[in-house]
Amino acid sequence: MSARPDPRIVGWARSAVAPKGGAFKALQPHEIAAPVLRELLARCGIEPEAVDAVVAGNALGAGGNPARMLGLAAGLPERCAAYSIDTQCCAGLDAVTLAAGLLASGNASVAIAGGVEAWSRAPIRQHRPLRPGDPALAYERPAFAPDPARDPDMLQSAARYAANHRYTRSAQDAYAISSHARALAARDELAREIVPVAGLDHDAYPREITPERAARMPAAVTADASAEWSLSPLSIAPKADGAAFVLLATAQACRRLGLRPRAAWMGSTSLGSAPETPLLAAAQAARTLLQRLGLDIEQCAAIELHDAFAVQALSFCDAFALDPQRLARRGSGLARGHPIGASAAIALVRLLADLDADASPGALGLAAVAGAGGIGAAAVVEKL
Repeated sequence: MSARPDPRIVGWARSAVAPKGGAFKALQPHEIAAPVLRELLARCGIEPEAVDAVVAGNALGAGGNPARMLGLAAGLPERCAAYSIDTQCCAGLDAVTLAAGLLASGNASVAIAGGVEAWSRAPIRQHRPLRPGDPALAYERPAFAPDPARDPDMLQSAARYAANHRYTRSAQDAYAISSHARALAARDELAREIVPVAGLDHDAYPREITPERAARMPAAVTADASAEWSLSPLSIAPKADGAAFVLLATAQACRRLGLRPRAAWMGSTSLGSAPETPLLAAAQAARTLLQRLGLDIEQCAAIELHDAFAVQALSFCDAFALDPQRLARRGSGLARGHPIGASAAIALVRLLADLDADASPGALGLAAVAGAGGIGAAAVVEKL
């Protein structure tokens, strides 16, 4: 493609992903993300004073403005705008879309965007009692649809989809095992994008798993009495902590600051779909965006799907007639973990790193994600 739209992506960085209760268990979101932002600025050769805005996806912070906390902790200028966004699993990618809009509208010339989650430090959630003296009501997650009948438990929704569409547990586990194997094989390559935080310099979760070991795991959730369609723990991305960010700048800012852009932001979309089956929203977002850009998925040299469930990845591949090996060539969310507000930003960083390492200039990459409540997001980038 000859056209070079604004904005440009100058660089990217992420923390390792640590399981909930692991290496980042004592860290607040800004404490995980601030070292990543500082290193990102250093890698891009840009001073903090040049940054006009920071946009951070975060799903579990329960209020406040995590982006503002992050900007101040990372040493960004006090005048720097700070936007926090919560679209659950889509937040890390939607944050970059918002930052791209800030640049396109002239409200910023340099922005940092991505996501961070400190699941280990997430506040305990309670509903305030209606009457004095009544106890507060604790809850694990908020509602994602106003009609409870349309707001199923996401694990149950995935299990029902697997059963209804005949995705066997063994097929799901095989995909997850492959993802773990790819992540382990790529550990040295992944280290180049990871900023050490709290002494952790690699994704902590990937491990060697045999099909026999997977088969012995008790089912995590079933949709019916048959174990054939159940979801094993291996086929569900585990709760995790982590952060990932990219630095974007307009072409004019790149020239003014002497920055070398490495990728172009070609476009993105965010949309809603049926809340009963949220896992399908990623494919719907990807298809909508590709059609809008006049592209076919076969034109994408790299594809990153944040797969909260193995059945989601298998369904995505079937929707586009893709070989599952084309997804997440160096391991996916199943092998890393799921730091909700950061997961999609990590997928974008992985996409950019793979294009940078493996593809020729002009190569395209697709990132996609689905979120609770039936929302999806997708983005296409081009290597420069």
